[in-house]
Amino acid sequence: MINRSLLFLTIVSLLCTSVFAVDGKPSSAARKEASKGNWSGWRGPTRDGLSAETGLQTEWAEGGPKLAWKVKGLGSGFSSVAVADGKIYTMGKKDQITKMFALSTNNGAVIWEADMGAGANPNCTPTVDGDRVYGLTHSGELVCINANNGAVVWQRNFPVDFKGRMESGWGYSESPVIDGDKLVCTPGGNSAVMVALNKSSGELLWSAEMPSATGGRGHDGAGYSSIVISEIADRKQYIQLTGRGVIGVDAESGNLLWTYNRIANGTANIPTPIVKDNYVFCSTGYGTGAALIQIHDRAGRFEVEEKYFLEAKKLQNHHGGMLLIGDYIYCGHGHNQGFPVCLNMMTGEYAWGPERGAGTGSAAILYADGHLYFRYQSGDMALIEATPTGYKLKGKFRTDEVNGKSWPHPVIAGKRLYLRDQGTLMVYDIAQ
Repeated sequence: MINRSLLFLTIVSLLCTSVFAVDGKPSSAARKEASKGNWSGWRGPTRDGLSAETGLQTEWAEGGPKLAWKVKGLGSGFSSVAVADGKIYTMGKKDQITKMFALSTNNGAVIWEADMGAGANPNCTPTVDGDRVYGLTHSGELVCINANNGAVVWQRNFPVDFKGRMESGWGYSESPVIDGDKLVCTPGGNSAVMVALNKSSGELLWSAEMPSATGGRGHDGAGYSSIVISEIADRKQYIQLTGRGVIGVDAESGNLLWTYNRIANGTANIPTPIVKDNYVFCSTGYGTGAALIQIHDRAGRFEVEEKYFLEAKKLQNHHGGMLLIGDYIYCGHGHNQGFPVCLNMMTGEYAWGPERGAGTGSAAILYADGHLYFRYQSGDMALIEATPTGYKLKGKFRTDEVNGKSWPHPVIAGKRLYLRDQGTLMVYDIAQ
């Protein structure tokens, strides 16, 4: 006879771990990628910054982990890296041209480089999907490239094709997301704030309209964030932070379901939102703050309930991102500061922090194997235990090169820590 209680618990466990486990572990998609030594795009396969890598160093000796290798000549910009099936993908401006690079994970040798068009320094982290890799230039050129040989498969231009625009002048920065047969991205036009394209051909499937001046804060246009795929109030939605704040778009139809304007600022809206169940946590810098909102389906009409709003002096994540581990959010607090904090997501109260931290400037963060990896703008790395019981620094080091502002997000794949710094990629061995 089947033990129904055991069967029920097994089903619940599988459902919970498909995105984020109730015990605070990374998603099943992250575990699958970790088993292959992959990290296929911006903040990982579910865009939560949680790596499932294990067997990593729990403390760093003086001077930090060993530098396995580094490679130069990758051009300028703030792109991070994606790792898939023995290749590293990244972007940079080289000889006035934006390029996509594919490198060997063995030693960084260039396998191919592809031209994506002229323009300023790129900020996008490539998105890998099977034998295709996708990237977005500073000026809004969306390019699909053959991952095997670097040939351009198709491309679309945000300003030309979708009347796209940015909220301010630092150029397009998002990393496009793949959802089944769709590529979803944010041109930022009022008639196409978000679009879904056929990932194989670039054909337009739908576009989401967003009326001008939706709310009094911020500006029309795309922000500097990237889309998160979610299930909210039994509706599959794409969540994004735009120039006018956080929005939810129906994944099937492209209809704009709801907006939350209070978190928008008029300069740059950057951090990728955190989604848990029917809740969205968001934060921006430039003196704005942070908020937890709950999304309700009221007989087919979606409404936003603000659970709390934290003023900037309490919490603001300038850029560098936020992590939800169990019930707690970890991030760098302060405009261009990156002071480590731990916050109870549902109450908005500190568990600990803000702490001074091991470096200065904004901090780009990542989680793996029970620890937080804080990469400071100053070029300093810190290993911090991921626990709400207190700030526990487990080691720090200064990266082998600092070529400006060390903003690109850290990546862990195959028990190695990848740190891009302008034209240089540094790879550290962090296995136990």
